[in-house]
Amino acid sequence: MADLLQVTDLSAGYGEAVVLNGVSFSLAEGETLALLGRNGTGKTTLMDTLAGATRQHAGQILLGGVALHRLPSQERAGAGIGWVPQERNIFKSLTVHENLSAVARPARAARAGRSAPAWTPERVYEMFPRLAERKTNLGTQLSGGEQQMLAVGRALVLNPRLLLLDEPLEGLAPIIVEELLRAIARITRDEGLSAIIVEQHPQAILAISHRAVVLDQGRVVHSGAAHELQAQPALLDRLLGVTRAQA
Repeated sequence: MADLLQVTDLSAGYGEAVVLNGVSFSLAEGETLALLGRNGTGKTTLMDTLAGATRQHAGQILLGGVALHRLPSQERAGAGIGWVPQERNIFKSLTVHENLSAVARPARAARAGRSAPAWTPERVYEMFPRLAERKTNLGTQLSGGEQQMLAVGRALVLNPRLLLLDEPLEGLAPIIVEELLRAIARITRDEGLSAIIVEQHPQAILAISHRAVVLDQGRVVHSGAAHELQAQPALLDRLLGVTRAQA
């Protein structure tokens, strides 16, 4: 498969503060990447940088051959980025349906081997029936889990080439976590939408990802197949700085 995303020698941060140092990795069309690491290692900064919300000091970001690093943040959705930040950023004064219809974009030209239909508000309702039941509710009237579903739906109706999910399961009830995991697996595994997922539940995300990258102190310290890292819990714990109690 051809690479969709190529990140080369990326250094970025906030103002003069450099958080990412020489980060390089690639992601093929149709693949999902689990982006892992302890808190404060640069995961969110990397996602923010892909979306154009940081100051980039060096390196290149190519998305489908387009020099993403040269585009301002407001043009990156048009280039194919669908971003779900930790803060969700839904329009709380608009209804669910207004949130979806306000940002919807037409489908992109079909890619070789990809025949999934375009994402529309109606498809989002089919994916998340809870939202269909609440389509006239304001964002302020939704639970945390429903707001997260809406944030994912808003990214999908952009019909992106690459979906960025920054800790989509954080703070949610177990039943909502299961529902979102099923939806993410369908979006990525079944329909072939490329995605990068940051998550504090590594085993859950590794199970639905193709590749894994681990960051530490703003650098890539591990890159490989997700299933291989999932099968080596001791290595995963070491990379994430996890200490298990002795039996």
